[in-house]
Amino acid sequence: MSNDARTQTEDAYLALQSTSEFQALRKKFRGFVFPMTALFLAWYFLYVLLSIFAPSFMGQQVGKPGITVGLLFGLGQFVSTFAITIIYARWANKQLDPMAEAVSAQMTASDPKES
Repeated sequence: MSNDARTQTEDAYLALQSTSEFQALRKKFRGFVFPMTALFLAWYFLYVLLSIFAPSFMGQQVGKPGITVGLLFGLGQFVSTFAITIIYARWANKQLDPMAEAVSAQMTASDPKES
């Protein structure tokens, strides 16, 4: 790829990044991902901190012998990870993907290689 073609492509991307559609896409993405990440990290650190500072609480038996609060919290980490993945995939399919396709179509329409 020549420097001129690379520069044209870079210019096209930079121009696209400044469009209101692209900015709306980024805002929508960040509006979901940042709060969800903060929520998950808070839940994870609660688990870790309770494991460190409240071992007697985390070691309490729940139901059958061998099942402890700490074990349930640990399994909850896996469950929450899968739940977040499923929630994100559904949200992205409904909310994010249509916006991304519109931005992609806009980029393709203005792609200098297409001309």
